[in-house]
Amino acid sequence: MEERFVAQFIHCFFIAFGVIIGGAIIGSMGSFATGDAPFTSMNRIAKSLRIWAIVAAIGGTFDAIANFERGIYDGSTLDMFKQIMLILSAMGGVKTAMVLLGWLIQEDIG
Repeated sequence: MEERFVAQFIHCFFIAFGVIIGGAIIGSMGSFATGDAPFTSMNRIAKSLRIWAIVAAIGGTFDAIANFERGIYDGSTLDMFKQIMLILSAMGGVKTAMVLLGWLIQEDIG
C-alpha cells in the first residue's frame, strides 16, 4: 500500500460517506424534477447505494480479495487485518451518512 494506513482509513470513511450523501441528494433532484417525492426517493436511493459505497471506498473488490488471499496463503495477517479495518471504516461512513440522511428527511432509513 502506497498511502499510510491511517490516511487510507480516513479516506475510506469519507468516500463511503460522500457516495451515500451525494448520491441520495443528487438522485433526489431527479425525482423532484419529475414530480415525485424527493425525500422518499432519497430514502430509496440511499438504501440501494449502501454496498456500492463500500465497494467504491475500498477501491474495488478485486484488491480486497487479493489482500485476503495474501493474508491466508502467505501468512501476512497484517494485510488481512488492514483490509478488514478498511471495510469497517467504509461501513462506518455508510452508517454515518444513513443516520444523517435519516435526521434530514425525518424517516427511518434502516
